Amino acid sequence: MSPDLLILSAGCFVAAFCSGVAGFAFVLVAAAILLHVLPPSTTAPVLVLGSLFVQALATPAVWRDIPWRRLGLLVAAATLGVPVGLLVLVHGPAPTIVAAVGVLLVVYAGFALLSIALRHAPARFDAGARADAAVGFLAGILGGIGGYVGALPAMWTDLQGMEKRAARALLQPFIVAMQAITTPGLALGGFFTAETLLMAASAVPAMLAGTWLGLRVYKVIPAQAFRVVLLGLLLVSGLSLVI
Repeated sequence: MSPDLLILSAGCFVAAFCSGVAGFAFVLVAAAILLHVLPPSTTAPVLVLGSLFVQALATPAVWRDIPWRRLGLLVAAATLGVPVGLLVLVHGPAPTIVAAVGVLLVVYAGFALLSIALRHAPARFDAGARADAAVGFLAGILGGIGGYVGALPAMWTDLQGMEKRAARALLQPFIVAMQAITTPGLALGGFFTAETLLMAASAVPAMLAGTWLGLRVYKVIPAQAFRVVLLGLLLVSGLSLVI
């Protein structure tokens, strides 16, 4: 196996493990590793296919808990946001927007981790449909800009104090739906070449292993530890968007 494929498999394993534990962040973690060694034109389709594959593998574990009406609203709003994100990517200050979101994630995750250290109980509230739609729309914009669909919904679930299973039951199918919507666009744009499909296929064993191990950890991890993992990934995700 070539060095590039070894790095690809290693990056996808780490990203799949993180996603298996927390229910999101495959794209952000894998991109932080792979974009240092592979060109974006190669990495983007591999990340989308990998995210779709990993999240689809893990979704059956929370199938019975999926809030279908709420999920449908998030997906619909995000789908409307994707074209806006694509327009921003082509004509607007996309790097500035992404960096601003990164700062938001860093500030929120840092504050929440500090609250945990100080033993402050997280707030718990039920958001309305309008707030969910706004979060979904903004997530769609970020998805159109760079495929970052999971970060804001993950922050939203933590902000509401959702239990770990309820958070995953919303996050994972949302990411699956959005990546399923993104995939045909990449295919029509000619991004799925024989090389990228071969690279994605070569990383499947690593993604399977990472997802399996991540789900094993998720099943035994306490709720507070799960929240620390989620916030830690939000912090890392935010930093990766800023740097």
